[in-house]
Amino acid sequence: MTPFLVIIVLALLALTVWQMSKIFELSKGPDVEDSQIANDKDNRQQAKIMLGFMIFLYVGMAYCFWHYSKLYLPEAASEHGSQVDTLMFISIGLIMLVQVITQALLHWFAYKYQGKKGNKALFFADNDKLEFIWTIIPVIVLAGLIIYGLFTWSDIMNIDEDDDPIVIEIYAKQFSWQARYAGEDNTLGEANVRFIDGVNNVGLNENDSYANDDKITTELHLPVDKKVLFKFRSQDVLHSAYFPHFRAQMNVVPGMVTQFAFTPSITSEEMRNSEYMVDKVKTINEIRKENSKQLMAEGEPALDSYEFDYFLLCNKICGNAHYNMQMKIVVESEDEYNEWLSEQQTFEQSMDQ
Repeated sequence: MTPFLVIIVLALLALTVWQMSKIFELSKGPDVEDSQIANDKDNRQQAKIMLGFMIFLYVGMAYCFWHYSKLYLPEAASEHGSQVDTLMFISIGLIMLVQVITQALLHWFAYKYQGKKGNKALFFADNDKLEFIWTIIPVIVLAGLIIYGLFTWSDIMNIDEDDDPIVIEIYAKQFSWQARYAGEDNTLGEANVRFIDGVNNVGLNENDSYANDDKITTELHLPVDKKVLFKFRSQDVLHSAYFPHFRAQMNVVPGMVTQFAFTPSITSEEMRNSEYMVDKVKTINEIRKENSKQLMAEGEPALDSYEFDYFLLCNKICGNAHYNMQMKIVVESEDEYNEWLSEQQTFEQSMDQ
């Protein structure tokens, strides 16, 4: 009943406004110009508004760049990350340059060439020289960006055999991640969803000897300054493995294996103690402290203090708990990594239990 009454009230309010506008029109004197065609005064007014909007647009843009710069990601925590950032900033710089020039010309021309009685616009059907200029310039710029991007992508994706990367499988399923480390042989055992049974929840082939020393974990540990080759596999739907701080992302597709490699360059502890992250964590904890006061007043427990960690996220909307599909990543020294890995249970040991 309430929604119906709200609709009636809104309809009556709209009718009232319409009737008031009619009364306002009838109350105008006979000397008031009521033409629907814009005159010189209207054109001057609109031209000034257009110029004012241009100023507002650029002031707002400058403010947003300054105010929201604190929300940028910190420096890349992988060796290839700086290349990705450079390509991104070049693209943004070119886009902003074109936007600033074209929008300024658009608003300035609207002001400078405002309509005046007796003026006629210059018209010509085509201009081959102008069309060539505004076609060839974008072609050259876009071709340069694409070629640069392809070389960057090729440099990132090509794996040198001499690198001898650590091989880790990232296994996705609604709504969690698991990491599978190749054992001392650095070779992952055969896996398929058809082999999933009981504790064998990632589908390893029990008859494959390479699978015996594989180690399955719910936390991802990586040694700093050591190349890691990730192989991605999905149990159910399309996911996307997103490493924001490492500037890496790869789709995880059911029925096939995709891969991506990168070298972590900043440990979790180093990133946690960086000036950028210290300030950010401080701000977050101040917000959580204020929110905790409200929660405690309502009888709810206070929020825990936040501490930075790297996380692997899903960047595809894969279901109703997609937002919570994440896995902690720990980047540490090689000695710490080896010690942690030695404490993890192998697949053969887990099947014997």
